[in-house]
Amino acid sequence: MGLLTKEIERVPCTVEVSHCFESLHAHVRFDDGSVVYPGDEVKVQGPEIMAPFGEVVTEQRQATIVRASALERLWTRWTGDFEVMELCEFSFSEEVTL
Repeated sequence: MGLLTKEIERVPCTVEVSHCFESLHAHVRFDDGSVVYPGDEVKVQGPEIMAPFGEVVTEQRQATIVRASALERLWTRWTGDFEVMELCEFSFSEEVTL
């Protein structure tokens, strides 16, 4: 992989979508053990998966992984901490309200 080039991989995956009171989630597991690194993009092929309330749906699909170039990976690692900080809200007041 070069400084500006990208690689594309197609891999089998298992998609689990849960729509329960205890858990609302969607997880993708790559069946061949592929790993996603900072800056990589993943797109699961096929129609959207809708789980009725109270159920967990599991399907086998194909996923496309677009690997980030070395420059993109470096940029993602360098700027990732700043983007996470945008999600944080800090308060340093001495007033306590219950």
